Amino acid sequence: MLTVPRRQAGLTALYLGVFATIWFSVPAADQPLRTLLIVASVAALGTAVAGAVVAARSRPETGAVGDRASDRRYLLIVVAEFVAAGLGAALLALLGRSAYAPVLVCAVVGVHFFPLTPLLRDPRLRLLGVAMCLVALAGLVTGLASAVAPGLVVGVGAGLLLWAYAVWTLATAPRPAG
Repeated sequence: MLTVPRRQAGLTALYLGVFATIWFSVPAADQPLRTLLIVASVAALGTAVAGAVVAARSRPETGAVGDRASDRRYLLIVVAEFVAAGLGAALLALLGRSAYAPVLVCAVVGVHFFPLTPLLRDPRLRLLGVAMCLVALAGLVTGLASAVAPGLVVGVGAGLLLWAYAVWTLATAPRPAG
C-alpha cells in the first residue's frame, strides 16, 4: 500500500480537513441535512487538528518536498488555482449565474490535484482530482436538470471527498518509530 511520509500526511490532513469544513459550509440546507453538515464540519475540523498534531510531531524526511524549487512550484499551482477560481466565479456572477460558482471552483480544485501529484509524490491525488471533477459535473447536471441547487451537490460532495481523503491519508501514514 502506498503511503506518504508521516509529516506530509499530517499536513495533507490539516489542509484538506480545513477545506472540507469550508465546503460543508457552502450549501444552504434545511433540517436535518443542515445538522448533518454541521456535524461533518466539526468532524472535518477535528481531522485538521489531528493532522496538525501529526505534522508538528513529525520531523521532515530527508529528501522530502520542501526545497525552494518545489515550494515555488507548489505556490504557483495554488496561486493559479485561486486566480482561475476567483476569475471564473466573478465571470459567472457578471453573467447572472453565480449559483454555478461552486461547480466551477470544485472543478478547478479537482484539476489542481493533477500537477500536485508528482510534486507531492502521491499518485492517489489523481483519484481525488477525478472524483472532485465528477462531483463538479454532478452539480452542474443537477443544477441544469432540476431545482436542486448546484452548490448543495458540490458542497456536500466536495466536503465528503476532501474529508475522506484526509482521514485516509492519516490512517495510512507510517507510524512513528519507537
